[in-house]
Amino acid sequence: MQEVDGLKMVKEFAEEMENMLGRKMKSVKFDYYNSMMINTLDEDGNSVELGGEFPLEENEHFNKLPVSTQQSVIQVPTNVYNKDTDILNGVFMSEALNEVFTSNFEKDPTLTWQYFGSSTGFFRLYPGIKWTPDENGVVTFDARNRNWYIQAATSPKDIIIAVDISGSMKGLRLTIAKHTINTILDTLGENDFVNVIAYSDYVRYVEPCFKGTLVQADLDNREHFKLLVEELQVKGEGKVKKAIKESFKILNEVSEGRGSLCNQAIMLITDGAMEDFQQVFEEFNWPERKVRVFTYLIGRELTFADNVKWIACNNKGYYTHISTLADVQENVMEYLHVLSRPMVINHEHDIIWTEAYMDSVLFNTQAESLLLMTSVAMPVFSKKEETLSHGILLGVVGTDVPLKELMRLAPRYKLGVHGYAFLNTNNGYILSHPDLRPLYKDGKKLKPKPNYNSVDLSEVEWEDTEDALRTAMVKGESGTISLDVRATVEKGKRVVFLKNEYFYTTINETPFSLGIVLTKGHGKNVFIGNVSVEEGKDFQISICKIQIICLTYCETDIDPHHRKLTQFQAVVQYLTGKEPDLECDERLLQHTLFDAVVTAPMEAYWTALLLNASGIDGGVETAFLGTRSGLMRIIRYVGAEKRVAKKFLSPTDKENIFTLDHFPVWYRRAAENPSGRFLYYVPIEDSTQGSLHPAIHIIQTMRFYTLFRISCSLSLFLMKYITNNYMFLGKIDGSVMSQLLKMGMFKRVLLYDYQAMCKVNPHYASGARPLLSVSTVLSICFVANKKSKGDILQPCDTEYPSFVYEPSIKETNSMIKCGRCQKMFVINQIPDSNLLLVVIQADCDCSRQYVPITMEPKEVKYILKTPAKSVKCDRMRSQKIRRRPESCHAYHPQENAKDCGGAAAISLSIMLFLACLSVSALIRR
Repeated sequence: MQEVDGLKMVKEFAEEMENMLGRKMKSVKFDYYNSMMINTLDEDGNSVELGGEFPLEENEHFNKLPVSTQQSVIQVPTNVYNKDTDILNGVFMSEALNEVFTSNFEKDPTLTWQYFGSSTGFFRLYPGIKWTPDENGVVTFDARNRNWYIQAATSPKDIIIAVDISGSMKGLRLTIAKHTINTILDTLGENDFVNVIAYSDYVRYVEPCFKGTLVQADLDNREHFKLLVEELQVKGEGKVKKAIKESFKILNEVSEGRGSLCNQAIMLITDGAMEDFQQVFEEFNWPERKVRVFTYLIGRELTFADNVKWIACNNKGYYTHISTLADVQENVMEYLHVLSRPMVINHEHDIIWTEAYMDSVLFNTQAESLLLMTSVAMPVFSKKEETLSHGILLGVVGTDVPLKELMRLAPRYKLGVHGYAFLNTNNGYILSHPDLRPLYKDGKKLKPKPNYNSVDLSEVEWEDTEDALRTAMVKGESGTISLDVRATVEKGKRVVFLKNEYFYTTINETPFSLGIVLTKGHGKNVFIGNVSVEEGKDFQISICKIQIICLTYCETDIDPHHRKLTQFQAVVQYLTGKEPDLECDERLLQHTLFDAVVTAPMEAYWTALLLNASGIDGGVETAFLGTRSGLMRIIRYVGAEKRVAKKFLSPTDKENIFTLDHFPVWYRRAAENPSGRFLYYVPIEDSTQGSLHPAIHIIQTMRFYTLFRISCSLSLFLMKYITNNYMFLGKIDGSVMSQLLKMGMFKRVLLYDYQAMCKVNPHYASGARPLLSVSTVLSICFVANKKSKGDILQPCDTEYPSFVYEPSIKETNSMIKCGRCQKMFVINQIPDSNLLLVVIQADCDCSRQYVPITMEPKEVKYILKTPAKSVKCDRMRSQKIRRRPESCHAYHPQENAKDCGGAAAISLSIMLFLACLSVSALIRR
């Protein structure tokens, strides 16, 4: 018996993760095949231009996609000319990456996709694949829009978007302006801060709750701004001076918790500037010019172009002219190249890691596209001395890291039945956590939730009411915290009270922190079996006999020759000495071999019962045994065609088998069951499918050693039930449940879900999550004839009850008065079990006096009260503690600020200014 040192364990896990992530970081230091054209023939049977024969082979390591590990390919968006001189030169320049990518993959076979996104628009991807356009034949993917590109290309930024909504901006101009705002918002991430103001005769905040401050540019806030921008209407005369003054006031008052404290910029979107605004810049920005001003001239009219250019060029910004919707994307991206100049001139190769995300671009199936991953990326720039002052960014190189693979380094079996590991970012957002639920069901399809990658640690570990755990981890500290928690099993239907100890530390050279949880009684001590791997080589066992996904006993992903081996095959090959080069977890194998030796008599006993016709009671379908090492012994007494629980312990039964990060439900429940007692339960799936004969699982926990348990379970299926089988008592009879709550036989425990999805109420918008995303709003328009607005789901907070039995009350009875009749009931506990026998008088209907008590969740509504700054507004403005990225490149004295999109030297036109005043006077008349 050994005591587990949680802090030592979390640091060991973090070191292993640091080594793994370090290998990924090394991979980003370092003939033109168009991915659309490869293996494509023209009408004459010849390869099309930029195509050619490109051997592809299905590869298990790359999600079974046909790939070429010998060559990379080039992808170019449809809106970029693929034979443009800049594209061809860039492709030629980056050809050397083929050898680098291939070498990286040979050195580290766990690498997945490696890529280079060019500032000119092309995307080099390794291994090579054939890119599939959408149903319209269009490729919209542009690497320069991806979060990994934007974060690597620029330092964190504070942005004020000021949009002109004066009368002249009506029609197409307003549409272009809105699209420009949305595109700018899409270039921001969780390390950036933003606000959006609109101006005409006066300045207004599109979100009044955010007046005078900046908010984190996370997904929720960006989508919220997009919705509000869509509601903007034109009116009045444009007073740009007021808007610029207000923008500077916000940026000048930025504090530690309300901004990035790095790059600062104003994005001015207008169709013209007619005022004398030089004084504003002299007062707020000159001579240091710490705030850059980027200007976007909207519409075909160029009358005021010189003034708009002057604003940008005299404030270290960039001027662009946007006359059509098609111009927006390319012109908005220019500001990123300007912000990257100081970093490029400094020759700083800052490595960035992204938040968790899902990417459907490279995958053919839905299951593959819903995998969470993070990316590591680094900028690539020109080192030519003659162009140094221009700070020319060539692109960004990066690679993906599936989070599932990273979490394999903190195996669940080391942490106990209720223990787990989790990762979070410097902003407090969850990177990986067993309670993170990034998907929701829309009809029959699984889809990512709009806010799936901005779930805060405090919304999952919500028992940490003081945010002590979150604060310590975000600050990058190491330590331990103890908490009493209400954990749930069976998808939140049952509550378990645990005493958790949290151990946490930072992962060096990344913005991530790692935490592990050990539960008192399950994880603080570990039993080490006395059967060595050498002794077990001759012992025949069935590991992962029926599971598709089981614990990772051996690393089969390192050597390409091992990738086709299942875990069971890999273990056998290793134990028999046929594959001595396999890297296997000897401690886990030792546990498994020991468990196999100890539990061997059970299988012999079951077999004897099977051979003895009188030894099996009717209705018994399956006997099974499971241990903490993932070993399972199973015997079926009934053929598949006659089994009631056809799914139970099948490869598709994810709830009841051992997986990489999951102990089965029956195992977790048995762990909390007193030794010697039988646990009866019906899986949620069986009880909700409407079957008249659901399966009862009878489970007994046998403790052979202190703090070491093996669960041995029988599945018993009874064929005769009353009509309301396995429904919640409160739903069947609210009167009896109400009385039991009053008598103390059951107590109500309130639980919270901060990742819920609720139906949209047309008359109410929850402030728990900032409204719907733009894509959701558009989908409402498109499916209006098929789906009502009440069927659309949006993120929300919910609370729901769970009910816990008080075991000290063995029996009780009572009389309930219901109008003209009385209802009597009697309850007795069945010894050595978790069952209660309930007898209720059936001829007295109390449904009018007592409503059913359900476990259905209810949305927590943060209603806007008077005055305007209420609970809803406070929640939206709230900013939790975060850790700013260490690197910041906002200024360099050698920067060539004259490269600003206009002429080399621009002065404010006096004649144009007088003309503007004349027009202004006419408008007032």
